[in-house]
Amino acid sequence: MMNCVSILGSTGSIGRQSLDVIEKLNIRVAALTAGANVELMAQQCRLFRPDVAVMATQEAAAALKELLKDLPTRVLWGEEGLTVAATMDEVDCVITAVVGMLGLKPTLAAIRAGKRIGLANKETLVCAGELVMAEAEKYHAEIVPVDSEHSAIFQCLMGVRHRKEIKKLILTCSGGPFFGMSREQLQHVTKADALKHPNWKMGAKITIDCATLMNKGLEVIEAMRLYRLPLQQVDVVIHRQSIVHSLVECIDGAVMAQMGAPDMRLPIQLALTYPERTACPVDPLDLTTCGALSFSKPDLDAFPCLRLAMECAAKGGNCCAVMNGANEAAVALYLDDRIGFYDIYELVAGAVAAVPFVDNPDLDTILLSDREARAYVKQKSEEK
Repeated sequence: MMNCVSILGSTGSIGRQSLDVIEKLNIRVAALTAGANVELMAQQCRLFRPDVAVMATQEAAAALKELLKDLPTRVLWGEEGLTVAATMDEVDCVITAVVGMLGLKPTLAAIRAGKRIGLANKETLVCAGELVMAEAEKYHAEIVPVDSEHSAIFQCLMGVRHRKEIKKLILTCSGGPFFGMSREQLQHVTKADALKHPNWKMGAKITIDCATLMNKGLEVIEAMRLYRLPLQQVDVVIHRQSIVHSLVECIDGAVMAQMGAPDMRLPIQLALTYPERTACPVDPLDLTTCGALSFSKPDLDAFPCLRLAMECAAKGGNCCAVMNGANEAAVALYLDDRIGFYDIYELVAGAVAAVPFVDNPDLDTILLSDREARAYVKQKSEEK
C-alpha cells in the first residue's frame, strides 16, 4: 500500500473520490492541486493538511492563500506548481486526475522521479503514449490505471502469464445518453441531454465525450499504449449496465471479465493498494439483483468520433495529439453553446486533416500539434 500521495486535480470527480478512499485507508496527502475551485480546495486542505496546494492561476492561488493563512500549507500556482506537487520526495504515488493535456508534463515529471502513477488522465497516453511508456520503463515508474475500463484490463491480465497469450482486449462502453439513436435523431439533441450519463457521475467534458463516444476512442488509444498492443487487438462493445468493466480474450478462447458496481472508488483503491487488496466501502455487486447483462456493437455511423479515433490510432504519429487537442477545444465550445453536437466531430476531423502529419513526434512536436489543432478549431468555429 502507498504511504503518501499527491493528487493532481483534487476538486474534480476522480479527485474527490480519491480523497474519500485515501481518508478511509489513512494515507498521508502531501499535495493537492486544482483549477479554480478555491473554496473546495480550502476545505480539502483543512481536512487533509497537505504540505503543498496548487491552483491553476496566480489569482486563485492568492485567494486560497488568504483562506489558509493560519495553516503552514505552501500555496503555488500554474505548471511549475503542478510539477512540484508531482515530484515531492516523500510522495510514492501521484494520482493524475486533471483533465486534458495539462496532465502531460507533470505526469512525465512524476515518472522521471520514479513515482507510481495512478493514471486517470487519458490524454497523457493518447497524445504521447510511446514517449510516456518509454520514460516509465527507463525510470522504473509503475503506471496503474484508475479508469474503470483500464483497471479492469489490468486486473484481468493478472491471470495471463505472457502477453503472447492475449488475443484481444475488449473495452466495454455504456453507450452514453444517446444509445440507440440515429444520426438524424442526434441532430436535435441538447447539451442538457448530452450531460445526462445513464450510469456515472463525471465532469462535463468527459460526459460529453461519452455522449459522442470519443471517450471510448480515447480509451482504445490508451489501451494500445498502456498494454503495447496494436489496434487490431483492441475492441469495443456496448454494455449498457456498466457492470462488466472490460474483458480480455485469450488465444485459447477463454474470456476473463472484471465485474463490479459502477463506482470509481474500486479502481482508485486498487491503484493505491496494488498488489494487495483491502476492504472497500463500495457496496458489493449482487448478481441476483443486477439484472440481465447485454452487449452489442457500437454504431460508428451515428457516433463517428469513435471511428475517427480508431483511424487516428491506426495512423499514429501526431494524429492522436491533434485529434485530442481539437476535441478538447470543440467540446469547450459545445459546452459554451457555440456549436452543435455534430459540429464536434466535423471540427475534430477537419483539424486531423489540416494539421501537418509527423510520423515520430517528440514532446515539443506533440505540444505544437496540440496548439495547432486548437487554433484550427477556434478559427473554423468563428467562421461559422
